[in-house]
Order: sequence, then structure tokens, then C-alpha cells
Amino acid sequence: QVQLVESGGGLVQPGGSLRLSCAASGSIFGLTAMGWYRQAPGKPRVLVARISVGGSPNYADSVKGRFTISRDNAKNTVYLQMSSLKPEDTAVYYCNAARVVGPDYWGKGTLVTVSS
Repeated sequence: QVQLVESGGGLVQPGGSLRLSCAASGSIFGLTAMGWYRQAPGKPRVLVARISVGGSPNYADSVKGRFTISRDNAKNTVYLQMSSLKPEDTAVYYCNAARVVGPDYWGKGTLVTVSS
């Protein structure tokens, strides 16, 4: 089993920044891409950003140029640096880890609220 623990959420004003972290622990052998999804109230969960083991990122169009995903394989941690935050970025952010065989792992989520 793998545990994913997110941290770094909170309340921020529009235009502000936050950095989310997700630490993986447990049987991490076999993990591949890691990423962040988000779910706003009444909406489906959607991909925000994803990064391969080799460090190749991809982003949702809505966050390109504002968010940066990175990972530290030595620490089994993935980060999401969020800048120029907008009210529409308000959501619960979930860490995700894919693996070679089997379903993805998910964290419990961390709430990001962008409001003045």
C-alpha cells in the first residue's frame, strides 16, 4: 500500500501564491507518474498537472503559465507551485500517483480557497 499525504492548502487572496506538497510513503516501488487533480463544489474531479518519473510535466490549459509541478524522487514528494491564483482555482486538491500495475493511489485532499 502507498499513502499520499498532502499539505499546503489554505486561504489566499486573488493574485496570491501557494505551494502544495504531497509525500508518498509505503510500498512506493512501481510508482510512475504523479500529479494533482482538483474538485470544485458540484463539479467533477479534473486533472490540474501531472509529471512523469523523468520529470516531464503536463498541465491543464486553465493553469498553464501559472502553476508549476515538480517532483523530488529522492523524497518521494511532488509539489505544485500555484501563482496568480484566481477565485475559480478554489477547490479540493488531490494528489495522485499512478503505478505500473493496478489502480491509482489518491490522497485525502487539501482545500485551497481563493477569496478576498
